[in-house]
Amino acid sequence: MRLEGKVAIITGGARGQGATEAKMFASEGAKVVIGDIRDELGMQVEAEIRELGGEAVYLHLDVTSEDDWQRAIETAEQQFGKVDVLVNNAAIVLRKDIEETTADDWDNIMDINAKGVFLGTKAVIPAMRRAGGGSIINISSISGLVSIGPPAYIATKGAVRLFTKSTAIQYASENIRANSIHPGSVDTDMRREGMGDQTHEEIQARIDNIPLGRVGTTEDISYGALFLASDESSFMTGSELVIDGGYTAK
Repeated sequence: MRLEGKVAIITGGARGQGATEAKMFASEGAKVVIGDIRDELGMQVEAEIRELGGEAVYLHLDVTSEDDWQRAIETAEQQFGKVDVLVNNAAIVLRKDIEETTADDWDNIMDINAKGVFLGTKAVIPAMRRAGGGSIINISSISGLVSIGPPAYIATKGAVRLFTKSTAIQYASENIRANSIHPGSVDTDMRREGMGDQTHEEIQARIDNIPLGRVGTTEDISYGALFLASDESSFMTGSELVIDGGYTAK
């Protein structure tokens, strides 16, 4: 098993990509702490993992709350003894242009998508130091590499990309690695909700722009996270793992 003996905290783990990551990590031997604000869905993911013989615990985690982060770290250490991996997966999207975006809109998306990553990283570093090292995996986006998507969302994902590099350099000497994943279009609830009133033709046109001819699956992204969580990526830090069907290669 690729994550045997490792303990992982995964935010946004109640549905979509985060839930897939939690189940995949558990199937590969990790003990998983699932954090989210969707408590009922999160407990269902925990139950599914346990039914398959994995080890997992769900807890309410608002990524903008320092207190919630401390509880998550304490839970992981009390239940499983340490923290080896953090996947900062929780995020929202705001589909407004610059003039439509209010100051409150900006603050809200920055709080969840960027500040949440900062708070999680700050909270987990001491625990990883106690464990002798670790892997921080920040889910950015191709919107953190190129200008595609709504402007406030792009700003948050660009922030995540460069914050990851700063973290990587600062903590490399302590065997704490930090890498970012940059998904393209992925079939998740958040993507479907964001489609709004787009026509079938408009949706298909976007798919046609992807060289591999399809949107990604949550498994596509989770396999990347699994690699970065495992010792297979032990010589990677400060890197960008792009999983986008070739979109940004054009």
